[in-house]
Amino acid sequence: MADENKNEETVTAETETAVTTEQPAVADAPSEASDNQSAAQGDEGQPRQGRGRGGNREGGRGRGRGRRDDRRQREEEDDGIIEKLVHINRVSKTVKGGKRFGFAALVVVGDGQGRVGFGKGKAREVPEAISKATAAARKKMIRVALKEGRTLHHDGKGHFGAGKVTVRTAPPGTGIIAGGPMRAVFESLGVADVVTKSVGTSNPYNMIRATFDALQDQTSPKSVAQRRGKKVADLLGRGGASAAEAEADAAAIAE
Repeated sequence: MADENKNEETVTAETETAVTTEQPAVADAPSEASDNQSAAQGDEGQPRQGRGRGGNREGGRGRGRGRRDDRRQREEEDDGIIEKLVHINRVSKTVKGGKRFGFAALVVVGDGQGRVGFGKGKAREVPEAISKATAAARKKMIRVALKEGRTLHHDGKGHFGAGKVTVRTAPPGTGIIAGGPMRAVFESLGVADVVTKSVGTSNPYNMIRATFDALQDQTSPKSVAQRRGKKVADLLGRGGASAAEAEADAAAIAE
């Protein structure tokens, strides 16, 4: 009996020892899991930058046509070309689903030093029509001889269709006496003093074409003298002016 009681006490002691040693293991399990979870969150919880379509790259530049358009615009602004929008016409075309609208633009360009041109462009949007007209005007620029860099050498007339215009040279301080499309042409050309008159039509296209017809007939005494094989002073002295005045006028002439 004594041996059986000793065996039971030994088994009970071993059981209690096992229970006490197993309890800390059960308590430590949540802490280990939390530590592992926090470590995993530290590695994977942060967002990864620079990946995916929506990723932002710090210090990076966007790709596309934006930089090329900006560079092209800066080059056009630096070349000194004056651009003036003369007229925009909206046209519509009736189709099965409704109406389709388009725009036609008329633009005059010049360098302000004797070169001028005009062009027209058509597109579905206004900015695109203006850009087309500007590109066409830059390709068809003509040079006009100016007297003292401010006015025309002589009077002239031009016509196109029903439009007829008259341009006259003017003394200093007169200004640009012109209206509508003709004013845009002379401002882009660099003329400071001129008197004009338009008769027959108010169509801006015909007015500008008639104005260019008159400007293309402008000639300078220097070009006429070279063509005829004479001196500029000989041509200027035929109006009764003295030789000294003719020489002074010939020296002051510049195209």
